[in-house]
Amino acid sequence: MAKPGGRFRTYIWFSRCFAALCLCGLLCVCRTEEPVQAVPIRSPAAPDSSGPVIRGTADEIRHQVETGSPRSLAQAVSLIQDRGLGTVEFGRLMNAAAAALLRAVYPDLPVRYLPPDSPVTAAYTRILRDADRGVYTPPQADSRDFLEHVLPFLAWYPEPRDKSLLRNALPDLEKAAALNPASVLPFLFRGFVYEQEGSAEEAEAAYREVLERAEDCYPAELGLIRIMNSRGESEQASSRLAGLLVRYPDNMGIKKEMARNYAAGADWPRAEAAIAEILQRNPRDGEFLLLKAYTAMEQGRYQEAQAPLDTYASIDSGNRQYLFLRARLQAELYRNRDSALNYLRSIIRSWPGDTEALVYMAGLLMESTRQGDAAEGRTILTRLLGQPNPDPKTLSLAVKDAVRREAWQEARGLLERLLARRRNDEDLLDGYRVERGLGNSAAALAYARELYNREGAGEEAAAAYLTALIDTGRQSEALQIIERRLQAASGGAQKSRYYYLRSRLRNSDDDAMSDLRSSLFEDPRNLDALVAMFEIYHRRRDERRAVYYLKQALALDPNNPRLRRYEAEYRAALGSNY
Repeated sequence: MAKPGGRFRTYIWFSRCFAALCLCGLLCVCRTEEPVQAVPIRSPAAPDSSGPVIRGTADEIRHQVETGSPRSLAQAVSLIQDRGLGTVEFGRLMNAAAAALLRAVYPDLPVRYLPPDSPVTAAYTRILRDADRGVYTPPQADSRDFLEHVLPFLAWYPEPRDKSLLRNALPDLEKAAALNPASVLPFLFRGFVYEQEGSAEEAEAAYREVLERAEDCYPAELGLIRIMNSRGESEQASSRLAGLLVRYPDNMGIKKEMARNYAAGADWPRAEAAIAEILQRNPRDGEFLLLKAYTAMEQGRYQEAQAPLDTYASIDSGNRQYLFLRARLQAELYRNRDSALNYLRSIIRSWPGDTEALVYMAGLLMESTRQGDAAEGRTILTRLLGQPNPDPKTLSLAVKDAVRREAWQEARGLLERLLARRRNDEDLLDGYRVERGLGNSAAALAYARELYNREGAGEEAAAAYLTALIDTGRQSEALQIIERRLQAASGGAQKSRYYYLRSRLRNSDDDAMSDLRSSLFEDPRNLDALVAMFEIYHRRRDERRAVYYLKQALALDPNNPRLRRYEAEYRAALGSNY
């Protein structure tokens, strides 16, 4: 029979064994589940050039947020949700940072994240709150927290209020790149700074650094495409865009860039279709309301530009692009130079160095019959030409001014400077005019043929080519093209131009005058036809009829040097008004 004391000792022995087993199990659990709270909130310095070492869940989440690519941010928010970290301080901070980056850098990605709810007293919270207000919060001098160096840039990305401030962020972004070389964010933001400054080579290098780290960082790809377009590499840009759209078929950011690309390449039908899709989703998308107005105006359909501009006026009537398009509408549709100048002066008051507005303003002023206006326009142009590296728009206006004054050698020198920078349709047309003015018919034909053979060449290109064919004695070839185009022309200025060109192929003045009358019936403001009619009557010494056409021509182009010479000859017949 067992003693009572023995049974008690046996019970104690089993109890101790059971306790030991429980303690072992608890220790095993503790070793396999690293507590998130044990990881510091602030990121450590990168230990080597390969980026931070991943140790546990919290480090992995931070690493994915700091990497900043679409895939890594999606992984970060997924980890936060799957591990139930949306309510702890670290998870709330990382979720807020990831959400801010997704909204600003990848707004079209279908990534679901928890509603941002970062701790009120956290540094990231203050940075993001200031960024929402457009305020850049620089990190402390001794900070080694990667996100404190990149999150402030969201104040200026993707729409900086003042581009001149962007360069101030470069030292912070360089330090961020040193803290985490694996991240795409410092390079993406640096590329954006350089692109906004017009430093295409530096921007391209930064964007390529991004794509080496993360091929799915499509904003860098879009940046490269914009740079290609700025260099006139529209075919390569279109090819890359098409590839992006295949990978991201529903991405509105890419579709918007596609619309911009079509507009930049003057592919108006595709541009209009892309713009229509964007505005269907958001009828008050300001950028694309303005782009819709612009595409209509570039095609000469000025009335169609009114509605989108009127809609945009309720969004931001002080917007620079809006004011510029209003100025163009007043000048090009309503021929209201003074109203156009008022819009342009509004732009220059707010943006004194706006080259596009200054060039357009100078052009309008130099066309004026008022001496004061013409002098002001020439002063503006002279000041723009005096800059160290004049903008191509400035050189283009200077070429046109020299052509208007028939200063042909001056025009050729300016043209050579312009063609060293760009070679678009407008520049080729100016090249044709300069060489024709110098009497170099073969060189003029070379420019005109290059322009005519370009895809999408318009009516001006055809007119220049036909004129060059006639000037070089290729009348038969010119006549065949003219007859085809006359049959296809619907009327108005287009048909008027071809009647005038055919008049140059006629063997008698009477036959030529028949075509010229048809030309003026289609477009009474056809200056070439008016001058041709005047010159026929001038040769016939029919002063009354010659003066009739000379008056109309002078009303259209009062500063034309050739007409000015005729004006001096006919001053008495023209009367005191001339």
